[in-house]
Amino acid sequence: MQLLIGLGNPGDKYRETRHNIGFRFLDRLCKDEGLRFGAAPRFKAETARWESEDGQVLLVKPQTFMNHSGETVAPLARYYKVSADRVFVVYDDLDLPPGKLRIKKGGGHGGHNGLKSINQHLGDSGYHRIKIGIGRPDNGEVTPWVLGKAEQQDRELEAACFDCLLPEIATILADQAPRAANHIHLCMQKKIAAMTAHEEKT
Repeated sequence: MQLLIGLGNPGDKYRETRHNIGFRFLDRLCKDEGLRFGAAPRFKAETARWESEDGQVLLVKPQTFMNHSGETVAPLARYYKVSADRVFVVYDDLDLPPGKLRIKKGGGHGGHNGLKSINQHLGDSGYHRIKIGIGRPDNGEVTPWVLGKAEQQDRELEAACFDCLLPEIATILADQAPRAANHIHLCMQKKIAAMTAHEEKT
């Protein structure tokens, strides 16, 4: 068993916010795979089971609000006896511009409250991170930015990231992140070139 966690805040109020990029990615994965999330109140989560190429994966959307994500992740990891290196977390990253994606294993929380909570409750920061860029606001006011809705161009870049990441998720889960990252990079180059060409025509 592996855990693929998408971070976000529960409720319609936050559905389209930048902070909920992890939720939106898992929703897209479920749609593509014909899966449905179900309530898992014991773990304060919504979950779905996915049979990937590498085995069974539990898709998880914590329903604790972002700052308490670890209250879902740690109990699930203990219940399913999943070690940190078999936990994968998808989330928004302020330090990456929209249209950029980075895969990393281990490290600090970088100021992200969801990761901060996971590190605290899991007691092991050696899990995998899939960071999707949302950029930083020009005025430096982070909270309204992450809890706001992205502009149209950034939403298109998010969709392009999802398009390129989805075919590589099984590769990432198989612990072949460098190979996946190379494919994603090439895919994004093509997507951005196509978007630029379309803008020039219009």
